[in-house]
This record gives sequence, structure tokens and C-alpha cells, in this order.
Amino acid sequence: MRAAPYLVGAVAGYLADARLGDPRRGHPVALFGTAATRLERRLWRDHRGAGAAYTAIAVGAVAGGAALAARAVRRSPLASAALTAGATFTVLGGTSLSREARTIGKSLADGDLTAARERLPHLCGRDPSGLDEQQIARAVVESVAENTADAVVNALVWGGLAGAPGLLAFRAVNTLDAMVGHKSARYRRFGWASARLDDVAGWPGARLTALLTVAASDSP
Repeated sequence: MRAAPYLVGAVAGYLADARLGDPRRGHPVALFGTAATRLERRLWRDHRGAGAAYTAIAVGAVAGGAALAARAVRRSPLASAALTAGATFTVLGGTSLSREARTIGKSLADGDLTAARERLPHLCGRDPSGLDEQQIARAVVESVAENTADAVVNALVWGGLAGAPGLLAFRAVNTLDAMVGHKSARYRRFGWASARLDDVAGWPGARLTALLTVAASDSP
């Protein structure tokens, strides 16, 4: 990975996310989720080994495809930058995250608890029906913190380490964790590998996010 094309592409992808946010239809991450769901139907067993195979195939397909694409364009700085820009735009979610949080915050500030409850599922998976104003605010803050680490900082960290394959592979890992990394009866064993891999992959970005939050605070 050459530094200049990657840097140009990463900045372009970041600016595209800042300007456009996530596409409402046909988002590549959503398409990956659909493919992963179909794979799960074929491979699901109440066993860690089956879950590990599922994780390896899903993440490996993304990482391998991205690596082949990066190799194909490695001789062209412009094409390399374009690939990185597309990958960066695909994996980042900071703008949409901020928009949703601000929308809920405005509803709470206006005293419209019903609207805040209706909007919360756009940001996190909690059932908002029994949450009061303070609990919704807490859910928003926690979701923004977690997703800033995952959908912005960690993605850029892995992009810096491994280019477009790192960007896309991390988002694949993070998406699988959101899909199957739960301690439910269905996923306690099958989702174990996805959850543990996400823990490992998310470790550096989570710590960096904490440091950046302190640095950006009005009162470090």
C-alpha cells in the first residue's frame, strides 16, 4: 500500500461521508448483511466450530475480494485512490450517526418523548417503549460512543494498517458481531467467533477513541 494514494482516497471518502452520509438504498454494508444472513441459514449449527467457519468465510470473502481489487489497481495511483475512497465511504458512518443523535436530541429538548422513542431504533437496537427521557438520552450517548469507535475510528485505524482490505474487513467483522454476536440461545455458541474477533479487532480503536474524546473535551 502506497501512502499517497491511500491518504488521498481516505480523505476523499471521509469528505464524501461528511457531505452525503449513508445512502438510503443499496448500501454495500446492507448487501453484505443480506449475503451473511443467507450464509447463516446454510451453516447454522449450535456449535462454535460452525460459527467460526461462518465468520471465516464471510470475512475472508470480503478481505480476499478487497485484496484482489487492491492488487489489480496497485500500478495506478488514481485507481488506488478511487478504491480507497469507495471503501472509506462504504465503511464510515459518522455523519448518519451524528444526524440521528441530533434528531433525537432535538426531540428531547422539545419535550417530545414520543418522537424520541420512535426515532431511537434508527440509532440502536433497544426497545424504546419503556424508556424515559433520561434513559433515552443515555442510550443515545452510549450508542454514539460505541459507534464512533466502530464506524469511524477503528475503521480508519485498520485502513491505515492494511488499506482498503483493512477498511472493508473490519466493517465485515463489526457487522457480523452486530448480527450474531449475542448471548442468546441461538447465537451463544454460533456467534462466539464473530464476537471474539470483533473484540480483538476493536481493541486499538476503542482505546484511541477514548484518548481522542478526552483530548476533544472542554475539560480533559
